[in-house]
Amino acid sequence: MNWKIIVWELMLVSFLFSCTDPGKVGVNDDQQVNYDYLKSHFQQPEQVYGVNCWWWWLNGNVTKEAITKDLEAMKSKNFQGAMIFDAGGHNQRGNKDIPAGPLFGSKEWTDLFVFALDEAKRLGLEMGFNIQSGWNLGGPCVTPQYAAKQLTYSELKTTGGKTLHLQLAKPEEHKGFYKDVAVLAFPANGENQTDKTVDKLDLKLGLHELGGSAPDCRFLLENTSRSEERKTGKTAYLVDPSKIVDLTAQMDEKGALSWDAPQGEWNIMRIGYTCTNSEVSTSSNEWQGNVLDYMSKEAFDYYWNTVVEPIFKAAGDHVGSTLKFMETDSWECGGMNWTDSFSDEFRAYCGYDLKQYLPLIAGHVVGNVDVSNAFLADFRKAIAHLVANNHYARFAAYAHKNNMGIQPESAGPHAGPLDGIKNYGFSDIVMSEFWSPSPHRPRPQDRFFIKQASSAAHIYGKKIVGAESFTTIGPHWNDELWHDQKSAFDHEICDGLNRLYFHTFTCSPAEQGLPGQEYFAGTHVNPRVTWWDQSGPFVDYLHRTQMLVQEGKFVADVLYYYGDHVPNVYPFKHRDMAGAMFGFDYDVTDETIFMKLDVDNGNVTTPAGGTYKVLVLPDHRVLSLAVLKKLETLVKEGAHVIGYKPLKTVSLVGGKTADAEFKQLADKLWGDVTEATGRNEYGKGTVSWGKNAKEYLLSQNIPVDFSIEGNDSKTDFDYIHYRIGETHLYFVSNQTDEKQTVTARFRVSGLQPELWDALSGEIREAEAFAQKDGLTSVPLVLEPYGSVFVVFNKEIGKNRQGTKQRNYPDYETVKTLDGSWTVCFDPKWGGPASVVFPELMDWTTHPDKGIRYYSGTAVYNKRFTVDFEKTPANRCFLQLENVKDVGIAAVRINHTDKGIVWTKPFRVDITDALKEGENELVVEVTNSWFNRVAGDEMSVSPTRYTQTNVVLGNDFRGNPVSEIQLEPSGLLGPVTIVRTKTPDNG
Repeated sequence: MNWKIIVWELMLVSFLFSCTDPGKVGVNDDQQVNYDYLKSHFQQPEQVYGVNCWWWWLNGNVTKEAITKDLEAMKSKNFQGAMIFDAGGHNQRGNKDIPAGPLFGSKEWTDLFVFALDEAKRLGLEMGFNIQSGWNLGGPCVTPQYAAKQLTYSELKTTGGKTLHLQLAKPEEHKGFYKDVAVLAFPANGENQTDKTVDKLDLKLGLHELGGSAPDCRFLLENTSRSEERKTGKTAYLVDPSKIVDLTAQMDEKGALSWDAPQGEWNIMRIGYTCTNSEVSTSSNEWQGNVLDYMSKEAFDYYWNTVVEPIFKAAGDHVGSTLKFMETDSWECGGMNWTDSFSDEFRAYCGYDLKQYLPLIAGHVVGNVDVSNAFLADFRKAIAHLVANNHYARFAAYAHKNNMGIQPESAGPHAGPLDGIKNYGFSDIVMSEFWSPSPHRPRPQDRFFIKQASSAAHIYGKKIVGAESFTTIGPHWNDELWHDQKSAFDHEICDGLNRLYFHTFTCSPAEQGLPGQEYFAGTHVNPRVTWWDQSGPFVDYLHRTQMLVQEGKFVADVLYYYGDHVPNVYPFKHRDMAGAMFGFDYDVTDETIFMKLDVDNGNVTTPAGGTYKVLVLPDHRVLSLAVLKKLETLVKEGAHVIGYKPLKTVSLVGGKTADAEFKQLADKLWGDVTEATGRNEYGKGTVSWGKNAKEYLLSQNIPVDFSIEGNDSKTDFDYIHYRIGETHLYFVSNQTDEKQTVTARFRVSGLQPELWDALSGEIREAEAFAQKDGLTSVPLVLEPYGSVFVVFNKEIGKNRQGTKQRNYPDYETVKTLDGSWTVCFDPKWGGPASVVFPELMDWTTHPDKGIRYYSGTAVYNKRFTVDFEKTPANRCFLQLENVKDVGIAAVRINHTDKGIVWTKPFRVDITDALKEGENELVVEVTNSWFNRVAGDEMSVSPTRYTQTNVVLGNDFRGNPVSEIQLEPSGLLGPVTIVRTKTPDNG
């Protein structure tokens, strides 16, 4: 990257920080968001802190009645808004077809879209939309001229020493599109044949994406084995750039070449570009077609004017008011590596002509393997630069012109030719994704991707970190809220998430029955799921959590620079390349922001106000010269840097002069390194190596920000720390399915700890705590996948200690409600009106098929006698312990509603409703649609109760299974009454 481009990008970053964010969201500007505001609104947060959703218009099959029903349902749960997402996918993985609705963008579709905006305005919901059907931006209107492109070539071996008249074969062509780039000839004698070639060439050329879980792509910077031999059987040549002959002007438009060829054997390459084979994915009915060229401004302009502008015209005054955001989904279109202006744009970006390096595309080596790899690194970096500036920046410019924002999933996890954080710089809401457990993505590293997005928000100064949330492939309806959804949500809150977008909320017309049409993937959340009416407390938990984390300023000690290679997509938080965990937190930055870093009193700072004690370099010992120059300035001004001495820059930018300057700067900063561990002072700062971030910070007597006494696991617990003014806010999460009694330590002193429970909205001061050496220790009890906010606000003396030993009561069981229960099912869904269970049991083990395959709500009734002592000092709780399969239950005792429980151990305070003598208990348990749909699919009853396109008789790949395993359901208990023990510690 030459200096002109560096200056241009710095100006661009300055513009990004200075412009008004059309996606700014929050309370009224006149309302000061401080501790008092948060405390007064914690029980019932304002709608602006609500969840959002991917509102799936599946195959375009929606109606006005279904639109109104869905939007009113969202409003009833205080949703912040919805993202209209027209798409297909209904029949993937062995599922069935559904009727086709209007084609995306047609007059009929647009009429429904405008109706949805009218209704959203009536209800006060903020709307967005995906600017196509499906994903991989494109569609039927995208002609080959505007489609994604890739290089292609043909070769001809010939003998010189005469005038040649040759017909050069047209290179491979896709979709009827081909244009020439260059015709090059180079000597092809036996002495310049080589078996040392560039490995993984297709990946290095950007022809494919690399996996879907944010893989580490640094291996593309060099060969994995220098002695690796080419095994294709094709002869490869070592090409001297100075001996390449440019014959472009000597070939006519039909491919006829005339050339007075010098003596010797020559290889002639006709190089051009054609369309990729990429197509739009998962679109509704007829919205198929080519993927757009992401490197072309002209292509985006064409798409905008052809597809988006007519929709805006129809939407009228809704644009920029009710309709606020636009979305495109994650990159899943493979690779692309050329566009009409690529040669000129590459020269402007990298400062040299790429033509002499084009023989690489045929597997030849130009200069040597190192030179070839360096060119390919520049080549991919140029692609990423064009994707960022000609696509995502263009998208943002159009949005801002219309007083709207963008929130594309522009940074993976599929590793296309992208620099993820660079792309995020153009987003108004920074979007990523995370998955609930499913057989398609069972491992954490394949499910959680928020860390990169939240880092981008922090370093660019963006407020909202959103995510396509609870995606799955395999499960349908049977997700267990406390186990699958809460655990995943809390995990990603600790990674920096602050707004959830349910994936997915499918719109389904009444004609589609119940549970209706559904997308093949995702956690189904909509008013047709069995537990929607009971979902309020679950959604309230999400809202309370989001309110606090949206308003805080993230606290981290470490800034990790992830390099300038492409693809560059940072993996999940626990990959922890900086070595900060457990106890310290970190952000990740790209080259764009790196060039804007500053130093304040020894801390590294970003333009958005982020402050970090230490800057960590990647361990592959490769930096760009621009970054190394900036690094020297930072260290000289007082920055503290961790990283091994860089060995090289993998780039041809600046040539040999740049290589010499690179070595000189590295020697300045690191000195003559001979030890595996060391430290060098330079200017006001230091460079250290051989330690990770945590080891370094501890060596500087900086205590960890958070710890669990006696537990140093990176996975059992997690946290995130924010500041709101002078208030410290920690979210602490138990990431295990076991109850944990722990002592947590916080790097705060002189402030009273408070416990804010997002499940109930309760706020109370911690009575048990201890202060020592600038730390505050707080005893906590965290239920399975439990969480709590620990908030420090009120000033106290730094020597003051708590007055008690614990902050949570111990419980003792005073009665077990065993024996028989009367259970009432809804005959409408095949269950008996009333049945007696001799003891609690799993419905799927009952001999009555109406119970075994039942879905919906069943009402458990039981009378019991209080035969234990009630005292004013002790509270009594009903504990259900085990509720399946969704895990949600409503409790009434003696006709008093005690609310809904949805997390382990399903415990609710019944003290005030409990009476001496006989009591009446009613527990309403709701399971998912899974078992009833399974029963209907297996025709276990002459009556078919459900209607859906989902086929449960297939596995997550779409292959038939031998048997549908039913989901355990019902109140399984044991159901007990527990009483708080009288504390013995005063």
